[in-house]
Amino acid sequence: MRMLHTMLRVGNLEQSLAFYTEVLGMTLLRKRDYEEGRFTLAFVGYGDEANNTVIELTHNWDTSSYDLGNGYGHIALGVEDAYKACEDIKARGGNVVREAGPMKGGVTVIAFVEDPDGYKIELIQQDVNAQNN
Repeated sequence: MRMLHTMLRVGNLEQSLAFYTEVLGMTLLRKRDYEEGRFTLAFVGYGDEANNTVIELTHNWDTSSYDLGNGYGHIALGVEDAYKACEDIKARGGNVVREAGPMKGGVTVIAFVEDPDGYKIELIQQDVNAQNN
């Protein structure tokens, strides 16, 4: 077994696609309208679906926003340099809601950004050299 995707319901698909592709640098892998069901599915990610876990953005045509509730946590992305990632995200119009720095009570450097629907994405700084050893 392996993880395939995480699904998020989005109110404005074009805004969300711009955030995930232009701000976070993902690729739009596929997109399909389901006329009869009145929804669109768009899949974004950092690599093909055969080898990578991706995000499914679901846009229900008749719903412009959602109550996120208090059960959702976040999506985590590994980055080489969380400080630079925050600078780059802000320069591309993204919303950094927690600047890069050590996590409370720890040493791991993290940051949080927010997508157009209010979903949180955690950036976790990772030592690329340590992963290759």
